[in-house]
Amino acid sequence: MPGQKLSVVVTRRLPEVVETRMMELFDVELSESDAKMSRDELVAAMSRADVLVPCVTDNIDANMLAQAGERLKLIANYGAGIDHLDVSSARQRGVLVSNTPGVVTEDTADMTIALMLAVTRRIPEGLFLMQSGNWDGWSPTAMLGGRIGGRRLGILGMGRIGRAVAQRARAFGMQVHYHNRKRLRPEIEEPLEATYWESLDQMLARVDVLSINCPHTPSTFHLLNARRLRLMKPDAVIVNTSRGEVIDENALTRMLRAGELGGVGLDVFEHGTEVNPRLRELPNVVLLPHMGSSTVEGRTEMGERVIVNIKTFADGHRPPDLVVPAMQ
Repeated sequence: MPGQKLSVVVTRRLPEVVETRMMELFDVELSESDAKMSRDELVAAMSRADVLVPCVTDNIDANMLAQAGERLKLIANYGAGIDHLDVSSARQRGVLVSNTPGVVTEDTADMTIALMLAVTRRIPEGLFLMQSGNWDGWSPTAMLGGRIGGRRLGILGMGRIGRAVAQRARAFGMQVHYHNRKRLRPEIEEPLEATYWESLDQMLARVDVLSINCPHTPSTFHLLNARRLRLMKPDAVIVNTSRGEVIDENALTRMLRAGELGGVGLDVFEHGTEVNPRLRELPNVVLLPHMGSSTVEGRTEMGERVIVNIKTFADGHRPPDLVVPAMQ
């Protein structure tokens, strides 16, 4: 659409510098309240926009797209994950979808390591002890955790984030193992000194810490089910900064309560904000509010990628981060 100022609707508040730049380039409707839009509000937004800028809280399905009308031409997603969008239905209706891959890689990898340390070194327990005013001094056997150096780390999903986690883990002296749909090329695998396991079951039985870094797809839903969780060592630690649906949360909770796992650090949950209340009761569980990518730098870069995708589309070209629907 060269020469035409696109109408853009943004569903949530974005960093101020991003919103300002959007105002300069496009005819933008910003979100003032930062409240999650309802289905009807999303449909209405799509019907009056050339471009919709949603995020992970906006679930857009085929039925909603069918009601959106003919004006919408691009969904420029603010974020890398697109499992909340029906990409195939969008493309069938002539609506392109773009995302922001790679932007949150370093931030999410940092948070993965932070969760490993938080669980193994019992940081939240120590924090609670200090904040409650109940600490009565140092003791040789008090608050004993474990070091992560020398432990075997299993990485489930060796994409950008998985590889960034592996690099950090090596710096901490961990031994890196991984399971992926395809083995990495030697020039990528060898510097990480990573051991590839074609069998996820075999890897799970051998690792001390498991980091989940794969996307949520039909094939990864409950990939860590009760059977697979039982394969792990009773003192193993699980960290998930990817998608909550990959783990059977009920099975995970049962095993933790039974003392059959060493601990868990979760930044994502199977049912979104509906966190299993029994998880909150356990001292060896660290729960975070989906803040793996929550850095000023990362969120700003994410917005800049959205702007590039919209501007490229406005100039009549293919958005650089165009999402191609998965083959059925």
